[in-house]
Amino acid sequence: MTRGVCAMEVGDGKIHVLPLTGMEKINFSGGEPFIHERGEYLGKLVRFCKEELRLPSVSIVSNGSLIRERWFQNYGEYLDILAISCDSFDEQVNVLIGRGQGKKNHVENLQKLRAWCRDYRVAFKINSVINRFNVDEDMREPIKALNPVRWKVFQCLLIEGENSGEEALREAQQFVISDDEFEGFLDRHKEVSCLVPESNQKMKDSYLILDEYMRFLNCRNGRKDPSKSILDVGVEEAIKFSGFDEKMFLKRGGKYVWSKADLKLDW
Repeated sequence: MTRGVCAMEVGDGKIHVLPLTGMEKINFSGGEPFIHERGEYLGKLVRFCKEELRLPSVSIVSNGSLIRERWFQNYGEYLDILAISCDSFDEQVNVLIGRGQGKKNHVENLQKLRAWCRDYRVAFKINSVINRFNVDEDMREPIKALNPVRWKVFQCLLIEGENSGEEALREAQQFVISDDEFEGFLDRHKEVSCLVPESNQKMKDSYLILDEYMRFLNCRNGRKDPSKSILDVGVEEAIKFSGFDEKMFLKRGGKYVWSKADLKLDW
């Protein structure tokens, strides 16, 4: 999100709204946002953001494993961008780093999702986290073949309590790479025109993140420290504790053409 936030709380079967001026974009991510009600809940939120809030951009980040064509049929018109997480085009590496999808082939599923995005006019994006197990991979040709509007390339980042430390859900220390290694990956892929790099420095404080309790998550101290909920204290008060760095947001290219109506894509 940028410049403003709108809280949507679904507790009694209805969507409640805190309308605010200045909001242009909302992104739903997780965890995996398609888990709840097999994506129906998410679809309703996406439609609400487009029809009621009239947001210029509504996007989703997903691993793609639970998305079905029916979802595109029902909700594709309301979605601007679908970003699929793909850290490797080698299925063995995907399994190694935890991106395996059981009997599904992650790469084959990615190609199917790309086709659905084209068919239902949703801008297609790829997110890749560069880590110890894929830093030497050459992804130039498969990325060019998929032709996403953006290929977001992140450097593996440690967040205390999430993927680092005693209370971490998953220990990611083994995945960490140096700044020089990350730059080497970027240099090898510099010919890919849709590449958008994001180092640890650029990523850490340049997002406005809301958790499921509508609390901003401040990452400045290497962990996600929650503010008070905007449902309790309002956005203007809660955002003071978000740790958001607007200058870094702009420096990393956070503001871009993010509405499919403006992208003028050749579907």
